[in-house]
Amino acid sequence: VYQELNGKVRDAVISLIDQEREGEQIDRALLKNVLDIYVEIGMRLMDYYENGFEAAMLKDTMAYYSCKASNWILEDSCPNYMLKAEECLKREKDRVSHYLHSSSETKLLEKVQHELLSVYATQLLEKEHSGCHALLRDDKVEDLSRMYRLFSKIPRGLDHVANTFKQHVTAEGTALVKQAEDAASNKKAHKRDVVGLQEQVFVRKVIELHDKYLAYVNSCFQNHILFHKALKEAFELFCNKGVAGSSSTEILATFCDNILKRGGSEKLRDEAIEETLEKVVKLLAYISDKDLFAEFYRKKLARRLLFNKSANVEHERSIITKLKQQCGGQFTLKMEGMVTDLTLVRDNQARFEEYVSNNPIANPGIDLTVTVLNTGFWPSYKSFDLNLPTEMIRCVEVFKEFYQTETKHRKLTWIYSLGTCIIYGKFEPKSIELVVTTYQASALLLFNASDRLSYQEIMTQLNLSDDDVVRLLHSLSCAKYKILNKEPSTKTISPTDVFEFNSKFTDIMRRMKLPLAPVDEKKKVIENVDKDRRYAIDASIVRIMKSRKVLGYQQLVIECVKQLGRMFKPDVKAIKKRIEDLITRDYLERDKDKPNLFKYLA
Repeated sequence: VYQELNGKVRDAVISLIDQEREGEQIDRALLKNVLDIYVEIGMRLMDYYENGFEAAMLKDTMAYYSCKASNWILEDSCPNYMLKAEECLKREKDRVSHYLHSSSETKLLEKVQHELLSVYATQLLEKEHSGCHALLRDDKVEDLSRMYRLFSKIPRGLDHVANTFKQHVTAEGTALVKQAEDAASNKKAHKRDVVGLQEQVFVRKVIELHDKYLAYVNSCFQNHILFHKALKEAFELFCNKGVAGSSSTEILATFCDNILKRGGSEKLRDEAIEETLEKVVKLLAYISDKDLFAEFYRKKLARRLLFNKSANVEHERSIITKLKQQCGGQFTLKMEGMVTDLTLVRDNQARFEEYVSNNPIANPGIDLTVTVLNTGFWPSYKSFDLNLPTEMIRCVEVFKEFYQTETKHRKLTWIYSLGTCIIYGKFEPKSIELVVTTYQASALLLFNASDRLSYQEIMTQLNLSDDDVVRLLHSLSCAKYKILNKEPSTKTISPTDVFEFNSKFTDIMRRMKLPLAPVDEKKKVIENVDKDRRYAIDASIVRIMKSRKVLGYQQLVIECVKQLGRMFKPDVKAIKKRIEDLITRDYLERDKDKPNLFKYLA
């Protein structure tokens, strides 16, 4: 009976399935009974079901959906096509649960997915006004989720989606960089603070961009590793570009500075500060020159701590902890030391005041606060042998005597460029308190002994470099508050100028701060980092060679780049240079027969 009727029964069943696919009502119970006969004839083996019915049914399914897909791809937009595809897959699954044998499910769905998705994947994803790019551009979250659900079912289906996602995020980020560049180079933006503001806005927008697409990765793309990788690679591409002559590391450090210092442009509540710092540290993961960020950040942290500009020490500790988790203990060692130093300063000052009150002879004559810091933790500062006014020399002597009682083995180096003083200016209209740097105070106090002083005389008496004297005298005679009169009365300082005390000076304030233009330390920071990198490359090469004993040039470079990659991207030329240097210093030697092979010298 089976042999006689199988062909007709099979064709009739397939015809009914196609009718149901077209939306007609069929007797599902009858179909189930018929298909159960195929299974029963096989006596628990599936041969009759698979060869007699299933193979033909799968072939028909492919032909049916191939025809449908070829029409839909021309007529429908990408979201509509995906809706139809998802609905078809759902119905086929439903079909299996109602009358097909459960073993058919995987094979059937694979065929449908192949015809509807695999065959037209590229065409579908690249549809001009509704493809993957358009869905990302228009924030179609629901459609993107559906795209992920469908394409995750086909082999390598997500590769194309992830690639498009990466391209889209890169384009958005690069547009932000260009926008910030244009705004900074705008005619109005010649003022440094306006450019600084543009950089702050730029970081804010990059954080928003990261928040947005990280949410997409977590929700639409269900945390899939491919999309995390795509997001990382996209951000690495544009996060390492500079804006208006500033590197991304400097911009990021300045952004943190603005959040953490008192009176910064970012006015935020405590929770918002914590949240923003968390996001900045996440962005740092995409920056290749993390060591350069650390150096810029330390410079700004030092200014906040030393000039009492930090809004909240807890926030300072918090970001250091976050950086430690992200980049390791070595990265934040010096920063932690700086914050600890400042807490010890208070105890030190209290002991000094106690020492002065117990020794009447050791009275410095004026109120004195000294900040003692560990050289190893803090950025390096130029220390000049400034010729201090007599009043200040006494202070230094008294503190040295006190410090000798505390410890015998530490040497004090005085950094006068970071000091501040309050001096009284007795002008004819009224007396005014002036808040100045130690350099400015030393220069002004010279005029207690002389009415007029030339540039050369001031330079000789203070024992400072030309650059420092120009900066100093500009702040006192050419800036907003003209405490000194200058001849000739020009806007610049030259070595032939003569200065005298401006006794007619007055202001509505009883106390005022005379700003001194900061030195641009960008070049010095980069030089310091380059020096540190040389040491880091040396240490890495020696570590590798110590464990491997003999290694080829190519392999050594690869391992060195891999070891140092967490902090910075070492230049291959720099590695080559360091290898040569280590050979001359007898750490390594070249193989006599193979010049590209190196040996470690114990």
